[in-house]
Amino acid sequence: MSYISRLRLHEFRCYEQLTLSDLSGAPVILHGANGAGKTNILEAVSMLVPGRGLRGVKIGDMQRIDSQSPWAVAASVYSEGGESQIGTGADQNTEKRLVRINGETARSQTMLADYLSCVWLTPQMDRLFLEGASVRRRFLDRLVFSFDPSHSGRVTRYDNAMRQRARLLQETRHPDPLWLKGLEQKMAETGIAISAARLDFVNRLQQAAATGHSGEERSLFPQVRLQVTGTLESLLMKAPALEVEDMFLYQLEQSREKDSMTGGAVTGAHKSDLYVMYDEKNMPADQCSTGEQKALLIGIILAHGRLIRAERGAPPLLLLDEVAAHLDDRRRHFLHGVLADNGGQVWLTGTDITLFDDLKQTGQFFHIHQAALAGQARPDAA
Repeated sequence: MSYISRLRLHEFRCYEQLTLSDLSGAPVILHGANGAGKTNILEAVSMLVPGRGLRGVKIGDMQRIDSQSPWAVAASVYSEGGESQIGTGADQNTEKRLVRINGETARSQTMLADYLSCVWLTPQMDRLFLEGASVRRRFLDRLVFSFDPSHSGRVTRYDNAMRQRARLLQETRHPDPLWLKGLEQKMAETGIAISAARLDFVNRLQQAAATGHSGEERSLFPQVRLQVTGTLESLLMKAPALEVEDMFLYQLEQSREKDSMTGGAVTGAHKSDLYVMYDEKNMPADQCSTGEQKALLIGIILAHGRLIRAERGAPPLLLLDEVAAHLDDRRRHFLHGVLADNGGQVWLTGTDITLFDDLKQTGQFFHIHQAALAGQARPDAA
């Protein structure tokens, strides 16, 4: 198990400075009014793993308004191997993200994955099943990325190649055939790798969703049935990857004229979707009630945490933003029990401290008020 024992924020979002220290692996509860800055702390934690954090924004968007120095987030991380110092922040000169580990500048942010893994759930994700395919695709890719940090690089290379191809087709009457062929080859190679990674991960996630799924958990957080849909995924389930790569490359060549008018590409890894079913009711998630959709989403996050624990031998950090407020008493009580049994450090936010009564004997409570730490105490401390 790895957990954050000390967290420091500098010029991050609404915080000029903030330090949370003497943390243990027990749940960390951040309570306070709306707009106090609780979610910003969760976002800071999410920046200590590879990726763009729980909001998925640009580096500059995390800078405190009117700040004179670049933002930074640092943490002391405790694990079986001892304590490590990790940190990340904006490079004032290049506007890129820097990562430092134990005082040394890291070659890549993917090195953070050796120290922490992180899973999160935010209110913005509540509409996951109602939004377009691109939202679910990004959600799925983030889950894959937590296991395979190189997945993000493949997605970036694919998107860049597709944009360059679209620009070449739209802006050049007679594009260089070698250049065009090279871009399509890159799309074919990376696209097949992306789709294969999605298929493999969803298969493992489906198994984790079923493993250890008790009767009570099944009734409160229904088991999901997951499937990646898309042309490439369908072909990969029927033919070898190299054969599908050739098919995709041929399709790209044949669709050049149409793609020159529409942009993008008719088919490819950018068209995939994550299809979710409420297994017991055999009902698509987008047709379920709001409460059922929330329960299904929590079930996916819990399964993801179980999968990380099974494959890595240690649970991830869980960041749950305003989750308790949207659950009835029975689901909330059971969820807190599952989180305790999971064994990993959990960060939770909420406006009403009484929602965390189940955790008052073990939790670490921090009152956040107007972008500052207003107090640290258990709800029954008085």
